[in-house]
Amino acid sequence: MKLTSKLFTAVGLGAIAGPTIAYFYPSNLEEMPSDPVSLGPVDDLPLWKAKTVPFGRYPAMVINTPKGLRAYSAVCTHFACVPYWSEELQQIVCPCHDGYFDPIDGSVISGPPPAPLHTLTVEVVDGEIFVRGI
Repeated sequence: MKLTSKLFTAVGLGAIAGPTIAYFYPSNLEEMPSDPVSLGPVDDLPLWKAKTVPFGRYPAMVINTPKGLRAYSAVCTHFACVPYWSEELQQIVCPCHDGYFDPIDGSVISGPPPAPLHTLTVEVVDGEIFVRGI
């Protein structure tokens, strides 16, 4: 019986320690592509719409805001969940732990994320949207 208790204790501690460590040491975003990634024509992304594309280990999200195109790494700074664009709220939403980010600057609006989303560079070349790391 003692072995079973020790096993359950070890599993319980691991279940608590893993997320705690991940909170203070979020995922490394260095695995970004070296070349710009195309999102297609700028006309295909109307105001207050977003598009998510593969971008290395994590996807990139580009949002067309009244202040221009904004691009972020689509990985939450809390537990590395993948957030999505909510047209209804006009916010970036992380479904894992109810985190919300501002689409203009990527800052945390509410929830547990400890930092803003990682900003990427977005540019339009000959009418086509490109996103790249900084």
